[in-house]
Amino acid sequence: MVHGMDSITDDLALEITNVWKVFGVRAEEALHAVKERGLSKAQVLDEFNAVVGVADVSLNVKKGEIFCIMGLSGSGKSTLVRHFNRLLEPTAGKILIDGTDVMALGTQQLQQFRNNKIGMVFQNFALLPHRSVLDNVAMPLEIRKINKNERMRLAANMLKTVELDAWGNKYAHELSGGMQQRVGLARALAANPEVLLMDEPFSALDPLIRRQLQDEFIKLSAKMQKTTIFITHDLDEAVRIGDRIAIMRDGRVVQVGTAEDIVMSPADEYVADFVAGISRLKIVKAHVVMQPIDQYKSNGGNLPDDAVCVKEDESLSRLIELAIVSDAPIIVEDQGEKLGVITRADILQTVIEGAETS
Repeated sequence: MVHGMDSITDDLALEITNVWKVFGVRAEEALHAVKERGLSKAQVLDEFNAVVGVADVSLNVKKGEIFCIMGLSGSGKSTLVRHFNRLLEPTAGKILIDGTDVMALGTQQLQQFRNNKIGMVFQNFALLPHRSVLDNVAMPLEIRKINKNERMRLAANMLKTVELDAWGNKYAHELSGGMQQRVGLARALAANPEVLLMDEPFSALDPLIRRQLQDEFIKLSAKMQKTTIFITHDLDEAVRIGDRIAIMRDGRVVQVGTAEDIVMSPADEYVADFVAGISRLKIVKAHVVMQPIDQYKSNGGNLPDDAVCVKEDESLSRLIELAIVSDAPIIVEDQGEKLGVITRADILQTVIEGAETS
């Protein structure tokens, strides 16, 4: 996974700038009124019989990043993502994918761009029942007019990647739900797209199979380094999968950050309520809990020679385990350089703050 973002434009896979989507005959008029008069969604509906689906969204996604977009039903997350490859046309805004202005593409250019650059995986598996599993996976390559032998070879390799190489001659109805979704993922990846759009791909599956597929996807993503936009309404899933998370409400993005950023510093009460049920144990890292060494020493603290050292990304859960074994301070270091100190009191304070917000 990619952790952290920088400002180098060449390193960005997606640049979404001030995207709006207003549904209705008077969409342009309604959008102008929203910008000029600051109308709410309810006022836009009442005055213009129009619905604001996406409201002034700007996002940057780094190459190779798994970027989760989440929110409750009706928050606009699926609507937003369907603009990235223009399955929906934005009312306003700019969309760049790998430097290409998607809004400037003509019909044929757009079709070619979708075929070559973007793969999609949906909640419903959308496998063609009259095609074998291998033929389903090969379909994007067939659209590209790649010769049969080559596309079958590539499709077989992709089935092997998702550990379904023995099922190529079967049909969709002979596979379990989890297996069908793996076929859907293999089909999306077969054409080697730059960007993968995944719209609640695991939400229709049983919890155990869902978790297994999450684990498989994490491993596959680390191997293939695909830029992925992953839509989910499940915060646990977003925390497990995403490098960063965007939380949406009423068509707007209200906060973007790592799971740690959002849990530790929610932007508003809505986000705080949204993340209240998430345990801090696996999310919060040592660099958040630690105090500066100078501060620790100025308060009379001593650093024993045999103090346990951890990296700055060590989990709160592991810090608690270490604090149970010994009441000595824990040193946080990076490549031998001491960055900070964690005491039992620091750990307890972090746990208590998490309990108070739950």
